[in-house]
Amino acid sequence: MKRNTNLPSCLLALAVVASLLISCTSTEIPQFEVKKWEKLTLSFEGPETSEEASDNPFLNYRLLVSFTKGDRSLVLPGFYAADGNAAESSGTSGGVWQVRFRPDEEGEWEYEASFRMGKDIAISDDPTEGEPLSFDGERGSIKVTSPAAGEEGRLVVGSDQYLHYQDSKRIFLKGGAGSPENFLAFLDFDGTERGELPEQRDGEATAKDGLHSYAPHIKDWKEGDPSWQEGKGKGMIGALNYLADKEMNVVYFLTMNIGGDGKDVWPYTGYEERFRFDCSKLDQWEIVFDHMDKLGLMIHMVTQETENETLLDEGDTEIQRKLYYRELIARFAHHLKVTWNLGEENGPAPWTPDGQSNEQRKAMATYLKTHDPYQNYLVIHTHSQQHEKDELFDPLLGFPYLDGMSMQIANRSTSYQDTRDWLAKSAQTDKPWIITIDEIGHHSRGVDPDDRSDNNQDSVRAEVLWGNLMAGGGGVDWYFGWRNHNNDLQCEDWRSRDRVWDFTRHALHFFNTHLQVAQLEPQDALTQGDQNYCLAAVGQTYAVYLPFGGTVSLDLSDQVGTYEVAWYDPRSGGELQKGMLATVEGGGLVSLGTAPSEQDQDWAILVSKN
Repeated sequence: MKRNTNLPSCLLALAVVASLLISCTSTEIPQFEVKKWEKLTLSFEGPETSEEASDNPFLNYRLLVSFTKGDRSLVLPGFYAADGNAAESSGTSGGVWQVRFRPDEEGEWEYEASFRMGKDIAISDDPTEGEPLSFDGERGSIKVTSPAAGEEGRLVVGSDQYLHYQDSKRIFLKGGAGSPENFLAFLDFDGTERGELPEQRDGEATAKDGLHSYAPHIKDWKEGDPSWQEGKGKGMIGALNYLADKEMNVVYFLTMNIGGDGKDVWPYTGYEERFRFDCSKLDQWEIVFDHMDKLGLMIHMVTQETENETLLDEGDTEIQRKLYYRELIARFAHHLKVTWNLGEENGPAPWTPDGQSNEQRKAMATYLKTHDPYQNYLVIHTHSQQHEKDELFDPLLGFPYLDGMSMQIANRSTSYQDTRDWLAKSAQTDKPWIITIDEIGHHSRGVDPDDRSDNNQDSVRAEVLWGNLMAGGGGVDWYFGWRNHNNDLQCEDWRSRDRVWDFTRHALHFFNTHLQVAQLEPQDALTQGDQNYCLAAVGQTYAVYLPFGGTVSLDLSDQVGTYEVAWYDPRSGGELQKGMLATVEGGGLVSLGTAPSEQDQDWAILVSKN
């Protein structure tokens, strides 16, 4: 038995030497200490085998570890880890199985391992199936101490159509990168290549000739940051550093695009394989995901795309899909900011008729949600047209294992109303949804790069970003289209949208600093004037947004007292500013005056009771 916490791979050898090492046959009970919310990896020495062994170690062996504290019990799946150091060694064989535990409660925990062997046992839910072997029954204890300063806990789904941090209860609104979708097609990952030549198709980006290197971001790698195998990974780690330095908090990417657009991302040992996983590649992914944790970046994992949604089990949730989801859960579910996205553009459409049915969607959502011990946020990405969303998602309203909609918008001007409509629909059920916008039209452009002379960034900011947030949505991931440079499959440099990250940061700052969004509701009937959106806790706080500038009046007819009026610049951010009027009085329909400057540009107005 050996233990290591959340250390960079480059320190792994030192950690192993310094860790407490206990033989599986030892009578001494292992005891560990870890902080609340800190990752603990337990390694168990089992039978020698390999990724290609005739008795498949991913399918015919099963590690489950029960973690118990008082009346609570958390059963975590483990995984075959080759030699236990595969990220560095590129090892494909060995006798190490691992489990990753991230405790959410202080105090004394006990654990007990179940390690059994049998045909297809990995996907069996029967705890008695198969035969025990090796370290089965091994036990230990863990002392969980107080969390690190500033740690807010896991993101959990609230009852108010928002994500919350489990400890601080603070609402999480997301903003970040939705491209490149094949982010993990990175030349420094083991076993990563193009499985077949990408197709040239109208309406879709085409993958670049080689894999991603993220060379423009190597300069953003910092001393002390992780890498592997004598300096690999710096481009990707630097890219994540850049995004976090811009105060973004999410990255969206596919974990499997076999037969899809890029054909260059998969967790398996080969492009045609469905039952065996690449241990070193997945350990290298974990190094990157650990760094995303450190940077506060949500790991938005899209498990398939529209072209391959029937690749596994013909769309059903049987042996192939269960094994795929089990491996993702065992290796990555412990991270604190996880989105499971069941599929990009999921479901049949005229141009992709071979799609999953609603029953198949429900089956995979049920399996993933009921087998994820951490109960991470789970969504499905939509098609762009309204009638397609209605047809495919109306039957899913109220489904207990779906937490929200990862929405695609064909016309960005409908972002506000589409968000409002789906929030209202889901609010009528026992399962309110979180609604985020993760792809915008026109699909050829998405959000344009800064250097495009006719770039659409101002309208994207006003209509999509502020539109979603003002409607009560959960935020955005920015999609880069297929015609621009640094597009959805070819992006090497996130600086290509530097202004977009600034606009996103300014919006998140306004909502996180000046509003208690869970207490506010859309109240457009209270405003009159040019096009505007209103989000309010009536009688106390009103946030009014003018997407195209102009003036607005606010109905305070049923209110009394004085209200302060302050303006916020969505283009430049900064502090609240004074406009023409510093205060207004309740008792009637009141003009909020004019903006401090650039009155034909978008502005947000904060009206709060004195």
